[in-house]
Amino acid sequence: MPPVNNATLRQRRLGAELRKLRERSGFTVTQAAAHLGVNQGRVSMIETGRSALSADRVRAMASAYDCGDEELITALAGMTGRRTRGWWEEYREHLPAALVDLAELEHHATGLRVALAMHIPAMLQTTDHARALFRAVVPAMRQYEIEHRLTHRIKRQGVLHREAPPPYSAIIHESALRMGFGGPEVARDQLRHLLNMGELPNVTVRVIPFGAKYYPSTGQSFDYIEGAVPQLDTVQLDTHHGGCGFLDAEAQLGKYRAVLDHMESCALDTAESRDFIQELTQDM
Repeated sequence: MPPVNNATLRQRRLGAELRKLRERSGFTVTQAAAHLGVNQGRVSMIETGRSALSADRVRAMASAYDCGDEELITALAGMTGRRTRGWWEEYREHLPAALVDLAELEHHATGLRVALAMHIPAMLQTTDHARALFRAVVPAMRQYEIEHRLTHRIKRQGVLHREAPPPYSAIIHESALRMGFGGPEVARDQLRHLLNMGELPNVTVRVIPFGAKYYPSTGQSFDYIEGAVPQLDTVQLDTHHGGCGFLDAEAQLGKYRAVLDHMESCALDTAESRDFIQELTQDM
């Protein structure tokens, strides 16, 4: 297959996982190339996500590297082929690549867990709330930039409404519920929307109130995107410059899973959270 230009995060992740398998087997790039019957450059391109692969090639590489984890091999084989021309591709020339890659990750996710201290989760935002957030960005965005970001965000939310949607769990600190972006009416509509979204069978919304005994986080917002197997999970961190940072090292994934588990342990349950949001809606 021809080289891939501008590899997506998903393609780079496939290459990185194949590199991990090679390194665990003790093979150098030279040895792997000889074993697979290709040149060293092809192995390097595969491991950087710049060479499209077939499922059969992935299985051959896994066999050469003595990988016996059939679930992982099947998951990696499922990531092969040319770039999926999903709706997100139309934004590749208009938005930072990381935002486009995030939409692709969410599309393929088997589960989504998010934790936020100062903002409503993007997947649960109303159009007016999201527009107010984008208008507050520093430096200010041009109107067409706001519209690109807005339509991209709303289309991302389609993941929660499709047939067989992934489970989505949101842990939101009380401070985020009280921010009031866009004014009282927008804020009330946003809280009502949270209540409605929480009624979906695949969506769970839980609140950590100010009165919680502890808050096991630095306050940084993050998304935990579950892959077909735990090794293929990804953490997405919001950054101050408005982009996305992605983490996928085993130790990092374990840390953020633990943080989410601790946050759930100090959050109100779903019924209590619903009552809590309902009271806030009436107070605004």
